[in-house]
Amino acid sequence: MRVPPLLSSPFGALLLSDSLMLLAVMVGHVTIPWFIAQNGGGPDLARYGATAALMAIVAMPLMSPLGDRHSKRWLITGALAAFTASAAILAWWVGSHSYQLNALLAIQVVPVMAMAIVQPTSTSLVTEIVPTSELMRAVSWQQTAQSLGRLAGPALGGIALAITGTEVTLWLYVALLLLATAFAMRLPNGVPLPKPATATGWWADIRAGLRANWLVRIERGWMASNFLSWLFLFPAFTMLVPLKVLSLHLSALWLGLCEAALALGMLAGALGVSRWWIGRYGRFNTRVLGAALQGVGLAVAGMTTTPLVLVTAFAFVGTASSAMILVGQTHRTLARPIAFRARMSAGSIMTSQIAASLGPMIAGAALLRWPIEGVYTVFGLLGGLAALSIALVPGFRALMALDHHEVEGWYATAYPKAFR
Repeated sequence: MRVPPLLSSPFGALLLSDSLMLLAVMVGHVTIPWFIAQNGGGPDLARYGATAALMAIVAMPLMSPLGDRHSKRWLITGALAAFTASAAILAWWVGSHSYQLNALLAIQVVPVMAMAIVQPTSTSLVTEIVPTSELMRAVSWQQTAQSLGRLAGPALGGIALAITGTEVTLWLYVALLLLATAFAMRLPNGVPLPKPATATGWWADIRAGLRANWLVRIERGWMASNFLSWLFLFPAFTMLVPLKVLSLHLSALWLGLCEAALALGMLAGALGVSRWWIGRYGRFNTRVLGAALQGVGLAVAGMTTTPLVLVTAFAFVGTASSAMILVGQTHRTLARPIAFRARMSAGSIMTSQIAASLGPMIAGAALLRWPIEGVYTVFGLLGGLAALSIALVPGFRALMALDHHEVEGWYATAYPKAFR
């Protein structure tokens, strides 16, 4: 079977690196919390999650200028190599030392910083190595690769934990990161680079990126919409899921099925459903429809008492989420000037991470007064309604109406003062 040209190009190496990295990350997300829960219990697990979120909020803007100033291949490769080394130290430490949460948190600083480099840099690199005419197809393939990593990771981690234990599973985590690093070494450098920033220029670059996010009115409104929606959606995708499964007196198998259904829904969206929606309803309507359906799906997951309906709802939510990402991410990334793409992407991710750190606290407070069914249903509906606010952002409809060749660098034309 003939391999599509897009997959045989350097973009194929990016797909493999992305997929293996997310596969490794999901194995780590299963293994590390399991290790903490066994040794430190709920309080240590909560402290670990909150501390990791706070580190990410700090690391994202600090690392973001690198992606606009240096070779993207060496940035991604170097960050993944550091991530791999940190994972190896963690695996060695777990096998030869007694449990200490503070030591674990210290080791996790490197992975957080690595992801703060890789995420925005990888997003901007796609637009530089893929022709504009192929960009939507490329983003769809990237979603597919990432969905496969997210789908297989929890299952692989759970099976490895059950058969081999924590230490060996952590060495599997290391091996997957090592493979991701090897494929990252095959990436191109990206567009010609400006002169690397000095120490003084570093802070100027950070300020310039945050200033651009604020002065571009569409970006400002988009980040506000994402922040509001993620306050409710993040708990609905994470901490409320196992509580819902437990409330139905189901085993951990059903938790795995819910996570797999979500990933399968995203995979279905990436493989064609999202493009069909866009072709039939247009970009703007697909973005709005996806937000509404995502909220409805999560509300159904909250209300149902039937396990099969619960799993089906998550598959439905995954497909709606995939459509939202495909129609928004491509246009948003292209509209940013090339020299600002990594920094502006980092600002957007940072905003969502702040919401992700606040959302669980709101959910926890709600659960003290109301049952999980009501909290989950309300969080799903509020998340969907908040996501719909993107339709009210001035200029958003006009941006979605542009073709790919028209939208490239559009922010610099529409908001020239933001990039001076």
